[in-house]
Amino acid sequence: MKKINIAIDGHSSCGKSTIAKQLSNHLGYIYIDTGAMYRAICLYALRNNIISDGIIDEELLFDKLDNVSVSFEYDKANNQCRTFLDGQNVESEIRGLWVSENVSKISKIKAVRQKMIFIQREIGRNKGVVMDGRDIGSVVFPNAELKLFVTASVEERARRRSLELKDVSFEDVIKNLKDRDEDDSTRKENPLIVSENAIVIDNTNMTKEEQFEKVLEAYENAILN
Repeated sequence: MKKINIAIDGHSSCGKSTIAKQLSNHLGYIYIDTGAMYRAICLYALRNNIISDGIIDEELLFDKLDNVSVSFEYDKANNQCRTFLDGQNVESEIRGLWVSENVSKISKIKAVRQKMIFIQREIGRNKGVVMDGRDIGSVVFPNAELKLFVTASVEERARRRSLELKDVSFEDVIKNLKDRDEDDSTRKENPLIVSENAIVIDNTNMTKEEQFEKVLEAYENAILN
């Protein structure tokens, strides 16, 4: 059977990664979490004082960017894709609120996006890739054979996110999600949009099983076309 590229976009904490992992496992495709790439760059900037009081020294970041390494390693035992920053496993650290509060600022920067997009396109050159993020269908893979746009209500997304975080109030999580939605949708560089021909999936009231059944149906239709 022919291989295709699958682009999955959508709002923060809407379950994009869950769908992407399910699909990659089911199809034997490569899975790339592009959000983790931006989170890793954000962590690098935070660790190296390139972000101070919410302000990014873009000139310093640009000077350092070519020397920053972001890579992935699939953990078969735990069925997880782990993110590495300069050879260090940072999968847990990049999911914290410290990074979440700053990552949208990092992802707005043109030089950062250009570097990440170049890496992402190289990965997808030979097809057989499931990639999730904010601009996969609109920018990275505009000719992807299957494009999905995933969303859910902000309250449901906050509930899911709160289960992952400790010692963070529900109100803070909702505020963070609303701020990120605003930043992602209004940024100058490649804003979050529903790309042409994308299938919209609102999973607010869906089980994971119902969602995956709908996604598989979309995949099967894409393969036939």
